[in-house]
Amino acid sequence: MSENSLFRRTDLAYESCADSEIDGQNGIVKNEYSDGDVRVNHISIVTEDAAKKIGRPVGQYVTVLSEGLWSLSEETEDRVIDLIAKEVREMAERLMGDRLSEDKTVLVCGLGNDEITADAIGPKALSFLYVTRHMRDYNEEIYRALGSCAVCALRPGVVGQTGIETAELIRGTAEHVSPDLVIIIDALAARSTDRLATTVQLSDTGIEPGSGIGNKRKAINRDTLGVPVIAVGVPTVIDSSSLVYDALQNGGITQISDRLRDILENGRNFFVSLKESDTVTRKIAYILSEAINSALSLTQ
Repeated sequence: MSENSLFRRTDLAYESCADSEIDGQNGIVKNEYSDGDVRVNHISIVTEDAAKKIGRPVGQYVTVLSEGLWSLSEETEDRVIDLIAKEVREMAERLMGDRLSEDKTVLVCGLGNDEITADAIGPKALSFLYVTRHMRDYNEEIYRALGSCAVCALRPGVVGQTGIETAELIRGTAEHVSPDLVIIIDALAARSTDRLATTVQLSDTGIEPGSGIGNKRKAINRDTLGVPVIAVGVPTVIDSSSLVYDALQNGGITQISDRLRDILENGRNFFVSLKESDTVTRKIAYILSEAINSALSLTQ
């Protein structure tokens, strides 16, 4: 493992592909478009060799890039929500091989520890989510009038709270409700402060909870659940070694002494979040849930 990857931990394919030795590699297809001041970046990793180099599974990654998501104008916030919704819907229908409809069931899981502010995006997002699956069984006429997929939600917590692996709880729920699609919402880690709470990543490769902070748990993906999985996340933390390493690189310091390497290694155990973390978490949770609500609505 290179120093670059050791001290530049990230969950973002967008950041991983920015490395000079990776950018332009065969097996990685990139394109980007803009809507006003919001950019949408598409990265497709199409070969196993490219996946190994970038450290991400083969699949599609969509990144929505904006200013601080917690302080957007109303117009820009609406644009961000619409763009995320569009990308979620297109990815969902591609993965299912069918259009979203009233007959489709979608399980939305909010991962994270709701007692830790920077990790609470997933659980908080479910507070704004429109759940409708129960209405289908209660009164089908009312359910049809809602104009939505059958949406259900799960807050699995973390293994330290439940003693049960998150993947096991989601798999058990999926076996019971038989969803056509699972959407996972989670907080991520970035390697640059510029990406904190400014970047939304969607991927069709699932997720390994805790991987961004070095606490990797069992994977949640199509292989483990048996149904398509979309992971939606926003970086809210950066480890201190990544913070210092990037600052050194930007300052032109490329040679890392043994002493500095030891300090950086120790810094991989400390994580930094924005000082407005509580405001950031609430706003991002709202934006993500509104986007998913819109994506799963059949009246849009």
